[in-house]
Formats: sequence, structure tokens, C-alpha cells
Amino acid sequence: MWPVLWTVVRTYAPYVTFPVAFVVGAVGYHLEWFIRGKDPQPVEEEKSISERREERKLDELLGKDHTQVVSLKDKLEFAPKAVLNRNRPEKN
Repeated sequence: MWPVLWTVVRTYAPYVTFPVAFVVGAVGYHLEWFIRGKDPQPVEEEKSISERREERKLDELLGKDHTQVVSLKDKLEFAPKAVLNRNRPEKN
């Protein structure tokens, strides 16, 4: 009789184990919430690094006067020399 019973259990195992696992999971889930008590307060999500960077850049832009810009002539004086022109003598 035992071999027949084990054959039946093995054949119909998915049909038996899924409802049992479902019931055990549901009971455990509700038991955990019962023991834990009230829902915890929602935690405010921390901003990502890219969001913080964008906010910092916007704050920097707010403090600047965009009408005052450096002339292109002043910028060209501080431009680095090209690598290929390093060994050539400068014309003064």
C-alpha cells in the first residue's frame, strides 16, 4: 500500500504543495504584520547623486550675473599651447 500512496503523492505533488505553500505563506505574512503592529511611517526617498548634482548646479547658476562674461581675447591668452608646438621657439 505504501508504494501506491507514494506514487500518488509524487504524481500529484504540484497540485498538493502549491495550495499548502500558499496557505503557509499567507498565514506567515499576516502573522508578521500582526506581530509588527502598525505600518511604519513612510521614509522619504533619498535623492540620487545626479539629482543632487543638478540641484547644486542650479543653485550656482542662480547666484551668478549672466550679463558679465569674460571676453574671448582674455580667454585666448590662457589657452594651453598645443603639444606639437612645444619645441618650436615662440615668436615675440
